[in-house]
Amino acid sequence: MTQNPEPGTPGDEQPLEDRVNNRSMKPDSTAFKAFMGSQWAASTDAGVTRAASADYAAERRVKLSARFPGERLVIPAGPLKVRSNDTDYRFRPHSGFAHMTGLGVDHEPDAVLVLEPVEAGAGDGGSGHVATLYFRPMAGRDTTEFYSNARSGEFWIGPRPTLDSLAMVTGLPTAHMDLALEDALTENAGNAAFGGLSLRLLRDVDPTVDAVVDTSRYNTSVDLEHADKLDSELTEALSELRLIKDAWEIEQMRAAVDATANGFADVVRSLPRAIEHKRGERVVEGAFFSRAREEGNDLGYDTIAASGNHATILHWIHNNGQVNTGDLMLVDAGVEADSLYTADITRTFPVDGTFTDVQKRIYQAVLDAADAAFAIVKPGITFRTVHETALRVLAERLHSWGLLPVSVEEAVSPEGQHHRRWMPHGTSHHLGLDVHDCAQARQELYQEGVLEPGMVFTIEPGLYFKAEDLAVPAEYRGIGVRIEDDILVTKDGAESLSAAVPRTVEEVEAWMAGTAK
Repeated sequence: MTQNPEPGTPGDEQPLEDRVNNRSMKPDSTAFKAFMGSQWAASTDAGVTRAASADYAAERRVKLSARFPGERLVIPAGPLKVRSNDTDYRFRPHSGFAHMTGLGVDHEPDAVLVLEPVEAGAGDGGSGHVATLYFRPMAGRDTTEFYSNARSGEFWIGPRPTLDSLAMVTGLPTAHMDLALEDALTENAGNAAFGGLSLRLLRDVDPTVDAVVDTSRYNTSVDLEHADKLDSELTEALSELRLIKDAWEIEQMRAAVDATANGFADVVRSLPRAIEHKRGERVVEGAFFSRAREEGNDLGYDTIAASGNHATILHWIHNNGQVNTGDLMLVDAGVEADSLYTADITRTFPVDGTFTDVQKRIYQAVLDAADAAFAIVKPGITFRTVHETALRVLAERLHSWGLLPVSVEEAVSPEGQHHRRWMPHGTSHHLGLDVHDCAQARQELYQEGVLEPGMVFTIEPGLYFKAEDLAVPAEYRGIGVRIEDDILVTKDGAESLSAAVPRTVEEVEAWMAGTAK
């Protein structure tokens, strides 16, 4: 008879999920556990105060409640995501969760916000829902999790909030998710036609929550196709509610833009070293990243640091090329604040500090297009009009250079679009918690939507003449220019939040000459 092997010997059937911790060599003696669980100061919530975002988040939940009376709404933060083996990416909650709770860098993976329907007017803020935040609070220092769990233990990752402290921060009732979440999701949920409670879920954020809800729907004979439609409408609504920013959000956007402006100054200062380095684009990328971590939470998105012909690749994020004098450098970057709101700014500048005549000609065309678009921004016009205004300027300039094979009118017509060869992307996108914010909003509220005060979006025309483009003269090839600013719609017009970052040819050359010293 074959005997079971001793633990640690060849053939030991240790579960795969346990093997990831083999490197740790954790002590496991009774004496260690007893000693480790003793003589710790009590945890305290001293100094915890209500977040400035809490009241604004409460108002947002009232608006969400009004869209879905009588239905349970489930909004997860999302789990940790593995980067490599037993290491995770830095946690960032889903933007819908952040918007509805006011939590930014809360480091609380797996949390779930549930809005439970009540009688109209009897809920939070006179709404038809009562909200509860479910999460996993800090384990006591007398538990093994305190020192043994590398994902959640305080000894490994630092303090985590208690139920009471997170309630104070958010103004939301809180509950332990391990004890109460499943019941909160499934109680009375089912087919509304048979008296069940309709439920909407922000899907594809937390697989565990998806599974609980899907199982409940299956067991209660819910029409799954109809349920998918309900979920999609919740996702859509969470996007659309972010189209207009409140005062606190605008304050966060200003902070993100200010930090990003400092990052661009760091970029210019890094150029001498970038020119000397075989991967100078990485030097530029690193300079901006340092600022993002110093002043904010992280990058709002992967930095584009593109020199020479790389600037004609719209989303160049490899950033492994050389930075050569005589070339233009396109940097598209944004700092994400601790609140998770991000800036999104692009500047294009000559590596050696001075534009050539051809570079200046192309740059000025893009600048003129950006200025023309900004000049018309005001409440009442459509979002699409901003794009069309910028594109007409570019089409006229391309025609004057002899590059268009047709007239300007034919080019800008829906049947033409020849000018889009050199400007294939949109001129604007909404900006906020996501760099491409409100992306799930309906077309009629986005591209066809009417501008209102409090909207924040980019204006970012460009021209991209690839080195291999035989439709343009050789002197144009390998030049890419984009100028991008972050725009706030005001009551009477618009404000460029990023206006302090130099834009004109003269400003850019003077900026580089002064900053690089």
